Amino acid sequence: MPENFSLKETKPNIGGGRVSGGREKLTSSFDLVEVTHFLFVRVVKARDLACSNANVGGGVCHTFVEIKIGNYKGSTKYLEMNKRNPEWNQVFAFTKDRIQSLSVEITVREKEFVNDEFIGKIAIDMSDIPTRVPPDSPLAPQWYKLEAEANSSVGELMMILWFGTQADEVFIDAWHSDVASVSGDSITNTRSKVYLSPRLWYLRVNIIEAQDLVVPGDKNRNPEVYVKAALGNVKLRTRVSADKSLNPRWNEDLMFVAVEPFYDHLVLTVVDKNNEEEISLGRCMVHLSEAYIRWLPEPVGAKWYNLEGGGDVVEELKFASKLNMRISLDGGYHVFDESIDCSSDYRATFKGLWPPAIGVLELGIIGASVLVPMKSRDGRETTDAYCVAKYGPKWVRTRTVVNSFSPKWNEQYTWEVYDPYTVLIIGIFDNCHLNGEKGPNPKDPSIGKLRIRLSTLSTNRVYTYSYPLIALQPSGVKKMGEIQLALRFTSPSYTSLLAAYARPLFPKMHYIHPLSVYQLDSLRQQAIGILCSRLSSAEPPLRTEVTGFMLDAGYQLWSPRKAKANTERLMDAVHVITEAWKWFDTIKKWNNPAANVLVIVLYLVVVFYPSLVLPTLLIYCFLIGIWQYRKRPRDPTHVDIKLSLADSTNADEWDEEFDTFPSSKQGEVLRMRYDRLRSMAGKVMVMVGDLATQGERLTALWSWQDPIASAIFLALCVMAAVVFCSGLVPPRCILVMVGLFVMRPPSLGIGIPCAPQNVFGRFPTKTDCML
Repeated sequence: MPENFSLKETKPNIGGGRVSGGREKLTSSFDLVEVTHFLFVRVVKARDLACSNANVGGGVCHTFVEIKIGNYKGSTKYLEMNKRNPEWNQVFAFTKDRIQSLSVEITVREKEFVNDEFIGKIAIDMSDIPTRVPPDSPLAPQWYKLEAEANSSVGELMMILWFGTQADEVFIDAWHSDVASVSGDSITNTRSKVYLSPRLWYLRVNIIEAQDLVVPGDKNRNPEVYVKAALGNVKLRTRVSADKSLNPRWNEDLMFVAVEPFYDHLVLTVVDKNNEEEISLGRCMVHLSEAYIRWLPEPVGAKWYNLEGGGDVVEELKFASKLNMRISLDGGYHVFDESIDCSSDYRATFKGLWPPAIGVLELGIIGASVLVPMKSRDGRETTDAYCVAKYGPKWVRTRTVVNSFSPKWNEQYTWEVYDPYTVLIIGIFDNCHLNGEKGPNPKDPSIGKLRIRLSTLSTNRVYTYSYPLIALQPSGVKKMGEIQLALRFTSPSYTSLLAAYARPLFPKMHYIHPLSVYQLDSLRQQAIGILCSRLSSAEPPLRTEVTGFMLDAGYQLWSPRKAKANTERLMDAVHVITEAWKWFDTIKKWNNPAANVLVIVLYLVVVFYPSLVLPTLLIYCFLIGIWQYRKRPRDPTHVDIKLSLADSTNADEWDEEFDTFPSSKQGEVLRMRYDRLRSMAGKVMVMVGDLATQGERLTALWSWQDPIASAIFLALCVMAAVVFCSGLVPPRCILVMVGLFVMRPPSLGIGIPCAPQNVFGRFPTKTDCML
């Protein structure tokens, strides 16, 4: 049975059961997720504990608290080198639906090498636990007396218990009963978290010239000098100066991506290339805080920098070599870390250039279903899934649900929206940093990813859908499961929303001083590297493989499937033109005489009443749009395997798409793929050559390469000018004659090219000059 990759509308029980099919507006907090009730237990501290080791070793007492509810058990960390009044301040969350006990047991124990020693316990009935609903203030913790077997005083414990939902403030940092099998520091990797990308800047280093360089060795040799620049792990260099003197000039820009706060120094080294040997002629270090912050297109003033460390010869002189540069942090650009066409943000780095927000995007991550097994633990297959969503600089990560193929998260997040053309990116990953994972450095594999463009969403409407998670593998396309989401894009002002469509998509600097495609790609890879490094150092870390997958960090290599898919997309884009040409061809053949007569009448109306042409076309476009409105898409966009040709790609093409670069294949396979690529490239080459031939015929009208053809064209130009200027034949008559001739019945012409076509087809081209 073939897999179903379609989008499905769902009816989750969100908003207190007020939504059916996602058609209504909701306004309350956390109304895009199903309400999940939890029992929260907050253990604050203890006092006057009766520890057995309290009087041994300087009063050290390694105590911890254990919470037990039925089969669920959680414990605080035990505090080493602490006395009889330990403080934990930890929160535990137990899913209410899974609680099968009528009471909660809280036990205080002392950590021992063999068996932990019992100090005291507290038992609280479920019926005595209060319920708290935000935005109510947090409940104040209370002191509870610990009970021991001998009815003696063993101390007191400060804590508080209450029933709440995922809207509670402590939900994010709480220990969850879903991860009861995870222990130690791995619990940190299961928690939900919100991350903010650091602010990135384009650093422009315009290297103009150097002065008074001192070259050791042969004084008569013309030095070949260039400049190396390094910022962090990124190193760039200029070309070798064409001056080949002691005062070389470059006037070349080197572009870096800098990140706040500015810890790194920009290091520039002037190098002389002497017989494949690189000799340093001096270097300078510039702190980025000294760079000029530019958000307008005005040029930055140049500055001279002294070069140091160029060798003994330089140190003996009383003057220093200098390097003339312009260094600026260009805040008028947007630093791309995502694909340009699928970006979640287009704002400039400089905050003063940000447009006003036009609305709010709300995302409810409800859960996933039928996820595929991603690993094996304790002899059985399992998946520990968590979800990551990115929009603009804000990343969100849900908590990890352990050992579940149908995890439920029910977490809701919001973002401010500045442009409707932006894209929300959502991915699901398997957490491989819990107990039992093998390998020195395990990675979190991706399960699937999807993109949702905000401009395809209706404002103030709730979308509740189950999206297919689709992955490309060497064996083909595979459905990895489904994710259930609730979306709402709210815009309070339609005026601001319409104004956003009229604004330039990119900041003005991208149009005034545009960057090349090569520069944008290189800078994007730098930005991705910085984000991967910064987010992976957070706690819990958003790992490098996760960030790279969300940002599409991989380089775009050759793929036969993508080449075919893009070709079909191009053909669909020009489908209107090709269909119009086919329709006109049927008109020329007079297959339907009544339609031909109507077309001729319309043509004559256009010729004699040209003022009606533009209004008629506009009304026609309006009517087409109204007619297509009933066919408008009702669902959000999602991954289309038919558009991607993922359902019709053979095994060899999949193998080629996932091949490494350079290729890992050898022999007959590599030769076959090379021959196939040559065949496809040959067809493209012929098509480009045909287009060039037609263009050369146009330029040959005035080139006199063919004297007779050029003379005929010039004579026709003079004759037409005389006719039009004299007024003997009105231009409308000429248009009528041309139109009637083109649409003449087949009995008056059997498809043979007319005289102008014959003349044009004989104009010379450069094909005969090609080898």
